[in-house]
Amino acid sequence: MEIPGIPAPLLTALGAVQAGRVALVGGAVRDLLLHRVHNDPWLGVPDLDLVVEGPASALVEALVAQLGPGVVQRCQEHGAYGTVELELNLSGEPLLLDLATARRETYPVPAENPQVSFGCLADDLARRDFSINAMALELATGHLLDPHGGQRDLERRQLRFLHDASIRDDPTRLVRGARYAARLGLELEPGSADQARSALAAWPWRWRLGDPPGQAPAALGTRLRMELELLLEREPWLAALKALQRWGALALLDPALQADRAWPRRLRWGQRLGVPLLVALVAGASDPLALAERLQLPHRQHRLLVQWHQLRRRLQERQAEGSLLRVEQWCALLEAPGCSGETVALALACGTGPRRPLLRWWLRWRHLKSEQAAADLLAAGMGQGPELGQRLRELRTQRLRRERL
Repeated sequence: MEIPGIPAPLLTALGAVQAGRVALVGGAVRDLLLHRVHNDPWLGVPDLDLVVEGPASALVEALVAQLGPGVVQRCQEHGAYGTVELELNLSGEPLLLDLATARRETYPVPAENPQVSFGCLADDLARRDFSINAMALELATGHLLDPHGGQRDLERRQLRFLHDASIRDDPTRLVRGARYAARLGLELEPGSADQARSALAAWPWRWRLGDPPGQAPAALGTRLRMELELLLEREPWLAALKALQRWGALALLDPALQADRAWPRRLRWGQRLGVPLLVALVAGASDPLALAERLQLPHRQHRLLVQWHQLRRRLQERQAEGSLLRVEQWCALLEAPGCSGETVALALACGTGPRRPLLRWWLRWRHLKSEQAAADLLAAGMGQGPELGQRLRELRTQRLRRERL
């Protein structure tokens, strides 16, 4: 038997091992029905998920013996979830393979990490996000298992949650849904759209995303950030974010972002100027620094928001003074400690301060240097030391004074 998307050597090896019921599950089955290859969103190589009714570690051990040690490039086991990650090289072609023991999940606390126990294939399909990802292809028979109507929903180009508490259990499913909507041209089916509206109307439920550790699911912010990073870096982000806003789901981050209509311009400018798109999005929140903390943004991105906040305050103070700055004064302001080119780029993307001088600095002034290089001054007899640097700065200032605003 041949199954498109599964290399023949892997299928042969799986058929040769003695294991429990094994099935291809998740996005690979969905994309197979759409005549697409399911790739890992970060690495861009084929990515297959297999579920076995029995210990995944035993299946991996038998599979490695069949394939041979040279085929397996990496093997990592996650005992708590009964999963094993493999990186394979089959005839020079890389392949990611996740094998998991069939499991069921329960959410005692909304949006907290689930409690996991082992179960059967039906349990494993029932724990998934959307019906289109809750199908399985049984490898022994080639039969499609579709207990939740995923194939029908694919034909109707719709996203349907598996149960009424899907969003309360894991709000990141909405972000994932926006990724699928943008990539595959799907939309929430009416019942799921109603669930989104009612769940979001009650947000933040009995706790807030920003509550101190111990009072709220601390992992939720990290999961939201990871889904947003995938959305912004690997999907048609404009369509995906529009879907989130259409569903009211940007309120998961901040009500101000849900009401914001300037984010497309901000992100387009951010993309042109090399600003991280997630930073450009977060900058539209009512309190960007607090949202950055909740999402646990990387230190560099959080620092960029801090620097932009400081620059915005300095620009507001200058504006309040009412005095016009000369070119060299603008350069001194924008090149002060704690301000970088990326900070000015974010300010431009956000429309912070007077646009013309910031854009002139970005395009031209920051690149202007003293008309005499350090080597010229040294050749003229000036010694090494602080005086050399001071003289170069004076000469650059003289050049800047000849520039027009």
